[in-house]
Amino acid sequence: LAGTVPEEPRCTVERADASLTYSLFLQRFAFSRPVILGGVTDNSALCTREKRLAAFGPFPVRLSTANTYSYRKVDVPFQEYVEHLLKPQDPARLGSDTLYFFGDNNFTEWGPLFQRYVPPPFRIPGTSPAYSFGIAGSGSGVPFHWHGPGFSEVIFGRKRWFLYPPDKTPHFHPNETTLAWLQHTYPTLPPAQRPLECTLRPGEVLYFPDRWWHATLNLDTSVFISTFLG
Repeated sequence: LAGTVPEEPRCTVERADASLTYSLFLQRFAFSRPVILGGVTDNSALCTREKRLAAFGPFPVRLSTANTYSYRKVDVPFQEYVEHLLKPQDPARLGSDTLYFFGDNNFTEWGPLFQRYVPPPFRIPGTSPAYSFGIAGSGSGVPFHWHGPGFSEVIFGRKRWFLYPPDKTPHFHPNETTLAWLQHTYPTLPPAQRPLECTLRPGEVLYFPDRWWHATLNLDTSVFISTFLG
């Protein structure tokens, strides 16, 4: 399904590589703005489809609605999700009617996967990490929402991000999909009102600070792991 959703080549989020030190991360990004980190992890071995199905196929995964509040939850076996429910986003379907696996994990069952995960090398003082594993189809995503700081790494596929600072609330409908927002609202935004945005590829990690608004759009079938700092 690669190429189902067109990619925007422009990237307005600052990038950094493995030469970024912890002190510079704290000084420049941790409390002020997002950054894309490249070359700081290597988790490419985690995305092998056959191994994941063999290890976790019968385990239940909790699907959430792909809208801002994600109130509705549905439990299905991981294998059923991958083989039958992992499909491209229906453009006509609301986010509140779309089920999406983006990290409601049972940490006892999924512990072996997280133990193999190499996390980003940075932390925020006074926080501890909680990991979240997800797989989603082309065109899917979560509309704008905010929470505490964290990292999100793309393991497989491509994932487009849109971000606004805490003092700049985006215009969106909480039950509309990110794909619908991109098609209908985004083109009407003047340049000064557009979000920071970028497309992440495998091995790249996005850091977002506390309370930053963000929305995601998977350009391909994507595998990703997030680290929430609470």
